[in-house]
Amino acid sequence: MLRFYFDCIRYWLGRENGQDLIEYGLLALLISVVAVAVLAQVGATLVDVYFSKIPAALGT
Repeated sequence: MLRFYFDCIRYWLGRENGQDLIEYGLLALLISVVAVAVLAQVGATLVDVYFSKIPAALGT
């Protein structure tokens, strides 16, 4: 019975099914991290434009 469990574990570890799914998940994670970093930088720039440069140009 113990051999059966070891054979099942060996079979499960030897399979490569799902490897593509993990790679796509890691790629999606990388893209989302980059998007958050870019949006944080762009957001800070937009706040500066909308709350200081535009009112200064309008004289308010």
